[in-house]
Amino acid sequence: MTPNPPPAGRREWTALAVLMLPLLLVSMDASVLYFAIPAISADLEPSGTQQLWIFDIYAFVLAGLLMTMGSLGDRVGRRRLLLAGAAAFGAASLVAAYADSAATLIAARAVLGIGGATLMPSTLAMVRTLFVHPAQRAKAIAVWSGVLTAGVALGSVLSGVLVEFFWWGSVFLVNLPAMALLLVLGPFLLPESKDPSPGRFDWPSVPLSMAAVLPVVYGLKEIPSQGWNVRYVVAVTVGLLFAALFVHRQRTTASPMISPALFRGRGFAPAVALSLVCAFGMMGSVFFTTQYLQSVLGKSAMEAALWALLPSVPIGLAAPLATALVQRGVPRVHVVTAGFAITAAGYGLLVPTGTDSLWLLLVACGVLASGVVMVMSQMTDLALGSVSPERAGSASSLMETGTEFGGALGMAFLGSLGTALYRHGIPDSAPAAAHETLGGAMAIAGRLPGRAGDALAASAREAFTRGMHGAAIAAAVVLAGAAVAASVTLRRVRAREEGPTQSAGRAEEAGASGV
Repeated sequence: MTPNPPPAGRREWTALAVLMLPLLLVSMDASVLYFAIPAISADLEPSGTQQLWIFDIYAFVLAGLLMTMGSLGDRVGRRRLLLAGAAAFGAASLVAAYADSAATLIAARAVLGIGGATLMPSTLAMVRTLFVHPAQRAKAIAVWSGVLTAGVALGSVLSGVLVEFFWWGSVFLVNLPAMALLLVLGPFLLPESKDPSPGRFDWPSVPLSMAAVLPVVYGLKEIPSQGWNVRYVVAVTVGLLFAALFVHRQRTTASPMISPALFRGRGFAPAVALSLVCAFGMMGSVFFTTQYLQSVLGKSAMEAALWALLPSVPIGLAAPLATALVQRGVPRVHVVTAGFAITAAGYGLLVPTGTDSLWLLLVACGVLASGVVMVMSQMTDLALGSVSPERAGSASSLMETGTEFGGALGMAFLGSLGTALYRHGIPDSAPAAAHETLGGAMAIAGRLPGRAGDALAASAREAFTRGMHGAAIAAAVVLAGAAVAASVTLRRVRAREEGPTQSAGRAEEAGASGV
């Protein structure tokens, strides 16, 4: 690190604003089909399997290619890859909007996943390149974290509004202006950056990385809704075996896709691990809160999405607050530990919820998500600050791949626990389908006459709420443990930076970087 890195000016901050457009849309695309699926089903008449692939193929392809694209960007240039990804994303959006068959839409969504896999690590890597001053980089990453979180929340609401007033293809057309703007302004505002000595690209690692990521993400995403089916357990096991092979190749090949040297950077490995736990907490809560709003409280999909926007208000303030605290001298270790404690407290607020606790649920979600964003913004800054700019693409892709794993793991573990408790709470006399899911129980209750239907609906709501309580307690314990682990681990990272052999000026610089 240079003693006095140059501060960013108006050009860099304008470039950041341009970079946030594709990031917002890529994150929105993960949830933009929530309300469009019924209209798509009526128009294209997909089979059940095709409908699942329409929804899931985007996330699967994106997760599987993140590491590949991050490494590729370090080699060919992040701006070049970003612009190529924007062009692919825009073209695929146009095809998806006017798809005349389920197969065409699935193919277009797959290409959208490829484009998303180029855009996400490229945007974060370019933030590392644009902002070399530690304090400014921390602020820029706080903005990046807030936009990423906001996009997931806004995607479902935007789809509901567009489908209400237009046709389902409009949810894809909104991508075009932003991608066009990026293609026009990107060459002028974004500097090219890459690793000057990257070595040859390790092509065998591409299928190995995909074989490691895709089966695990697939299995973990299916387990909460389908149960511990042998097929999903085998998928996770196979993915872990390929992950071991991938790690072995990175350690032994002369020019690895992901250099093991990344993990020797100060704080990089703890940052990846703690971000994974954060995503575990975030996505685990989504599994329950969306069902609670719709099936327990009886809100329509649009009403549920609009209510779910309220917790986004404190979320937007959390990352800048965490950054401001660190820059005012509060050690990063304290901010991250507090973030985990806040997330655990948010889960704690879910425990006293009843079957009619809208405001308590919204407060819990706001508290929980604010803690998550505090941790994620700081861990992203720590990870990128611990590696050289030449390896920013690989570092960014690893952070985002860890987040994908953490989210899938949260949904699998907490979802399975809540589902098991729900099934235990349903009366044995209830129909078999009512024991599977809350939605199934409510559908059956609607067909039963009089008090029988009301009784089944009431018991199903109560059973689901108790299942949510159990999962919330488990998540709070995990996140409280993460707070302790963060306190110990990050304190060691800070101690290594401020060792007795370093000068006082060097220690002051490390403190300014926030650890």
